[in-house]
Amino acid sequence: MQDIMWTRGVRAAALATLTAASLVVVACGKSDNGGATMDSTTMTATRDSAAPMAAGAPDATMQAVLDELGALKGKPIETLTAAEARKQPTPTDAVKALLAKQGKPTAPPPGVTLTNRSVTGAAGNLPANIYTPEGAGPFPVIVYFHGGGWVIGTKDVYDGGARALSMMSGAIVVSADYRVGPEHKFPASHDDAVAVYEWALKNAASIKGDPTKVALAGESAGGGLAVATAIAARDKKLQMPLAVISVYPIAGGDTTTPSYVANAAAKPLNRPMMSWFFDQYLRSAADRQDPRINLVAANLQGLPPTTIINAQIDPLLSDGEMLASKLRAAGVTVEQKTWDGVTHEFFGMGAVHEKARDANAMAANALKKAFGK
Repeated sequence: MQDIMWTRGVRAAALATLTAASLVVVACGKSDNGGATMDSTTMTATRDSAAPMAAGAPDATMQAVLDELGALKGKPIETLTAAEARKQPTPTDAVKALLAKQGKPTAPPPGVTLTNRSVTGAAGNLPANIYTPEGAGPFPVIVYFHGGGWVIGTKDVYDGGARALSMMSGAIVVSADYRVGPEHKFPASHDDAVAVYEWALKNAASIKGDPTKVALAGESAGGGLAVATAIAARDKKLQMPLAVISVYPIAGGDTTTPSYVANAAAKPLNRPMMSWFFDQYLRSAADRQDPRINLVAANLQGLPPTTIINAQIDPLLSDGEMLASKLRAAGVTVEQKTWDGVTHEFFGMGAVHEKARDANAMAANALKKAFGK
């Protein structure tokens, strides 16, 4: 197998699952200039996304989270079954451990009410978290898709990112546990994502939402699902989302891009893990070329304004850069930013990291602009 041959001799350093979103401190201070801001035009002018890439070093706060993750003694995901992988410690657990060590609260901050309910998926009902900000409403609605490589993530593990978007943008967030592989192979996650979006359009008013103001967001696998769902909405002639927030998305099936090479042994996500995710979810190697997976080769015309957030120390950085470039070429308004010194999954770490709070604010500001707030 090509992925196995390529990784021979590479240290598989993953100690935890591809999970995200710890608790969020909803306070946005000044940017620490930790990221390189670029819209899609300046991005393609400043760095060739096909050029070799150097691996970055975690900043002090990110390293502290990684140290806590290592102390939890998780096993490399790519050596496990899916059932075993879902029981491994997560970056969320590491953030909670760091907060406890610092003597800080681990409970979510006030300002958002969380309720549980069922929503309609493509093959039956799905459990969902509904995040509602304070106030009378009606509120805009964000349909949010968690990460986890279409295999191991859950709405609860990714609570932090969803909760931050709700509070910072003043919108309701609908986050559902869509079906995942290997029990439910491609395109199950993608079909559920479209079904949940349709549910939100039809039922927004019942959850204090405004059905005319709906957006899509997601992290990692969910970042790709957000873009794929916008494409499906266009093709099915559904109401289009007003905006898409795509956080370190999986946007292609090529694991030989510059960032895959530079971050082959990164934590908490590395190249062997991504190959494992593809194997668990996809029906065959041919599915890597399906436009719902290979978004950089999809028809991207007519999509809404899109914000792409990336981490420097992440195999998926090139995916985000290439997706931004392809969207721009298709005439889509794009803003893309890469935060230096942080890893995949940083977006949900606002409780401990200022750069996560800055990334949350960037996403929220794009949403508020789209909602006319």
